[in-house]
Amino acid sequence: MYFLQAAITGDEANSAVNYLPIGIQLFFAIGFVALMMLMTHLLGPKRNTSDKLANFESGIEAVGNARQPMAVKYFLVAILFVLFDVEIIFFYPYAVNFRELGWEGFGAVAMFVSFFLAGFYYVIKKGALQWED
Repeated sequence: MYFLQAAITGDEANSAVNYLPIGIQLFFAIGFVALMMLMTHLLGPKRNTSDKLANFESGIEAVGNARQPMAVKYFLVAILFVLFDVEIIFFYPYAVNFRELGWEGFGAVAMFVSFFLAGFYYVIKKGALQWED
């Protein structure tokens, strides 16, 4: 590896040949995973007993049909959680670079927070977080 790196000078620093070791490593990694999956499938034990094939849900016997309707509120709360959680992630770059961004960055984050709070206000006004009995 060192002799390849030592031979690189000037414009050759960003050539495609420099990525060859990464491609070889990726090839071997994918090949290793595929080989291990194939070997475990071919050589692994196959004991299809009734206990093994039975449904298992945290040690509790399954009762009823799994295809029963579920409240839409559950999915709404889950989607809102993901939405607001992802919005919070956007604060990290500002927290890291707040000195370099200056007042312009502060104005952008203040606008972002105002949009965030407007969306949260809309969700509360629509009653998305209120559960019915």
